[in-house]
Amino acid sequence: MADEFLRLSYHGLRAKDKTFNADFKSDLDLTIPKIEIVSQDIGRVILNLINNAFYAVNKRGKKTNEAYKPMVTLITKKVKNSIVITVKDNGIGISKDNINKIFQPFFTTKPTGQGTGLGLSLAYDIITKGHGGALTVSSEKGEFTKFTIVLPLIN
Repeated sequence: MADEFLRLSYHGLRAKDKTFNADFKSDLDLTIPKIEIVSQDIGRVILNLINNAFYAVNKRGKKTNEAYKPMVTLITKKVKNSIVITVKDNGIGISKDNINKIFQPFFTTKPTGQGTGLGLSLAYDIITKGHGGALTVSSEKGEFTKFTIVLPLIN
């Protein structure tokens, strides 16, 4: 499912903006067992994170004159009694001031009309409250952002 959303996001952005270009790769653990989730909700979360990642690499690509190769990476793996999904980009990053606010409702760093400030807030609630998991972020301004979803395996 995660890999489908990676491709859907990329091709959706290419359809909207013919100048958009980025590389993406996935490293999927094919041994992950099926788990009980609300697939529509988890899909929305993954798609949101991937869309944000492509937005960040596109923005960095337009701002820089350096030899920059935009990259979005999706990783899934089973770790002990959980499934870990990571979305990482080498885009604009998130400042230290903003990183603590990133999951608050109505907080956005996007220009007016391009972000509602609800995407990451809802994603956080879906993962933590709806599925008993965790959603964390790490970032270095101007270098990368990495979102990590941890979903418990229910036996």
